[in-house]
Amino acid sequence: MMQEPLAERMRPKTLDTFVGQKHLIEKGKPLRNMVDHGTLPSIILWGPPGVGKTTLAFIMCKALDRQIHHLSAVTAGVKDIRNIIQSAQSPGMFNSKPPVLFIDEIHRFNKSQQDSLLHAVERGEIVLIGATTENPSFEINNALLSRCQVFTLKTLDADDIKKLLVYAVENDKQLIRIPVELVETEALIAFGGGDARKTLNNLELLVQHHQDHGPLVITNALTEKVCQRKNASYDKDGENHYDIISAFIKSIRGSDPQASLYWLARMLVAGESPEFIARRLLISASEDIGLANPTALVIANTTFEAVSKLGMPEARIPLSQCTIYLATSPKSNSAYTAINKAMEDAKNLAELPVPLHLRNAPTKLMKDLGYGASYKYPHDFPGNFTPQIYLPEEIKAKKWYIPADNQRENAIRIHMSNIWETK
Repeated sequence: MMQEPLAERMRPKTLDTFVGQKHLIEKGKPLRNMVDHGTLPSIILWGPPGVGKTTLAFIMCKALDRQIHHLSAVTAGVKDIRNIIQSAQSPGMFNSKPPVLFIDEIHRFNKSQQDSLLHAVERGEIVLIGATTENPSFEINNALLSRCQVFTLKTLDADDIKKLLVYAVENDKQLIRIPVELVETEALIAFGGGDARKTLNNLELLVQHHQDHGPLVITNALTEKVCQRKNASYDKDGENHYDIISAFIKSIRGSDPQASLYWLARMLVAGESPEFIARRLLISASEDIGLANPTALVIANTTFEAVSKLGMPEARIPLSQCTIYLATSPKSNSAYTAINKAMEDAKNLAELPVPLHLRNAPTKLMKDLGYGASYKYPHDFPGNFTPQIYLPEEIKAKKWYIPADNQRENAIRIHMSNIWETK
């Protein structure tokens, strides 16, 4: 008989033995309230792997005496869904409570597969519980999403994982027989990355490598030797990808070179494209540093060229250099905000005519109509400047560019103030 994996043997059966997700299952919290009040609407459980999405679904269905059908979006299709819906519609098949259709990795269903659920969910013929590791806003169509409540599950923290490990060694019959002693758990917890399943799998791996007849003593050194290094939690097509690049750019914007380097390293270790990172550095150099240090754009552009020529692993060096330079550079988003405001006004005020003195006058007729008349050529005046209006009369007082409060742009501010006062 095939032995169940440790993670399966340790799967909790009630909310009281469930570890983590206190914001959902403690007294007075949403999922606990559903169980206590005997209600179960269609829901989406969104969270990283190994935090209890499937377990929660089965615990709730058992507590509420609801029949549950389990499908995996990896292998199931529309036909499987229709068969379950048809059985739910058959008289006498179930009690007065509609059955639950639990779909694991529901984000893998395409639009037509998701649409096949709509009417049955809306009419209450089935209750849908979908589990997903991807942001439902992007991966589940709006029609289905509007019929479900979304609950976010969090990565398990170190205390949660420690509780799981202690519970396993104290309650699993096979581990008790060895027995297992948890002397050091930091590496085991770190290698699990907040994933209960992965952590218990690693513990089981340590058990399988234990050759002595005495107790298995878990230490950090033993865990590192047997389990090797942990894989970075990073999906280049998933939400984590966007979260980490967001943290990277925000750390640069916040002038924190240490955090910026950490997020850069996270991306590089996970195999992110160095060109993707370099493009984001180019954007940051203009959006967040801008006129406070125009050289930043030059550095970022040079970095992009260097990265494109070098490739990894050497590309990490110019990426690090540029990241530190941008993070420690003075900041100004004045150019970024100026063009955004100007473009908004350009959309709303697109009918304003170009003032006559600024218009091109290539023909005699145009000159006779006043095109270009009264235009003052700045280079004909002292200092290559003379006051004149360059905007349509209706918006001549508009100011889109407001210099930031830093040394370079303060000088620009003074210069502009003199010009505006002259006008």
